[in-house]
Amino acid sequence: MTQEKDVLLQLNLQFFAKDGPGGEKTEEPTAKKLSDARSEGQVAKSRELGNALGLIALFLVLKFFMRRFSDNFMGVFHAVYAKIPDVVDTVGGEAALRDFSALLRFGIQRILIILFPVFLIGVLVAFTVDLVQVKWKPTTKPLRPKFSKLNPISGFKRFFSKEKVVELLKAVIKILLIGYVAYSTLLKESGLLFLLYNIPLVQSVMTMGNIAINLGLKISMIYLLVGFADLAYQKWKFHEDMKMTKQEVKDEWKNTEGDPQVKSKIRQKMREASMRRMMASVPEADVVITNPTHYAVALKYDSFVADAPIVTAKGQDLLAKRIKDIARENRVEIVENKPLARMLYHNVEIGEMIPPELYQAVAEVLAFVYNLRQIS
Repeated sequence: MTQEKDVLLQLNLQFFAKDGPGGEKTEEPTAKKLSDARSEGQVAKSRELGNALGLIALFLVLKFFMRRFSDNFMGVFHAVYAKIPDVVDTVGGEAALRDFSALLRFGIQRILIILFPVFLIGVLVAFTVDLVQVKWKPTTKPLRPKFSKLNPISGFKRFFSKEKVVELLKAVIKILLIGYVAYSTLLKESGLLFLLYNIPLVQSVMTMGNIAINLGLKISMIYLLVGFADLAYQKWKFHEDMKMTKQEVKDEWKNTEGDPQVKSKIRQKMREASMRRMMASVPEADVVITNPTHYAVALKYDSFVADAPIVTAKGQDLLAKRIKDIARENRVEIVENKPLARMLYHNVEIGEMIPPELYQAVAEVLAFVYNLRQIS
């Protein structure tokens, strides 16, 4: 005879949830999530766009100032070439080496001075493109080392991630487009290229320079289209990455706004404190106007404090009973006036003066109270 046993399996349903604990990321990112990501240096920007605009700026500068650059380079060449005999005629090893090093430094310095505007324009273009894409908010956090990136398993996963596939596709597309543009342009200029050996050297260099610059501009424009497409993709990807699960939204709300239970207790404590202050003001009132059982409103008039009577306490049902009990204990007059009590309770908050339309009715009540005091 076999015995049947019940087996209890504990399953963690989070293993079946998409995108990890909290379920699928279906919620729009909150302002705090975006702000935290921005402070961490996580922004939606395209490096391709910056590189494309930098190349366009470079080739435009070369196109419009190529004559000046060529003249300056030729000037450096003549200056260096003219000093070579002096270096060659130098007697002795160390002296010759010193003169040669000085001549080499001279040539490099002059070339760097000529190219400095090009480098400066490249830096300004790259800075401007990043500034337009992500606005101005510098941070050094992306430069800080992250030991999590040294994890070989995580690195292996990133190597075969969806982002790497997209980067590979972008690289293939760029190579195909650039290859096509380069091939078609050189094929079009092939007739001119075969004539270079029949023209002077300087003219040949200028012709080659013009062909190279025009080709560079065409490639840069293709690169620019890829950059705009990449920018749109980066914005979409960043938005998708910033999406949150419902649990993340709840956790952020708790961390930002506080635990609802704690806030409820705080509000309760504040109400209790406000209630104690209100009850403490009842003995100072001039009169308590009642419904008589449902409402109770305490009024106080001090011409030095306000131009009209002020509601110092009000309550309904049990609270109204408590106000009347305190009024009796402190010999504060209680006057029954159902319409006036309802009007005061529903239209005047604690600490506020009564509205002008109730001046006459309240004045009659206060006059009655003052007369009672004089009689007693």
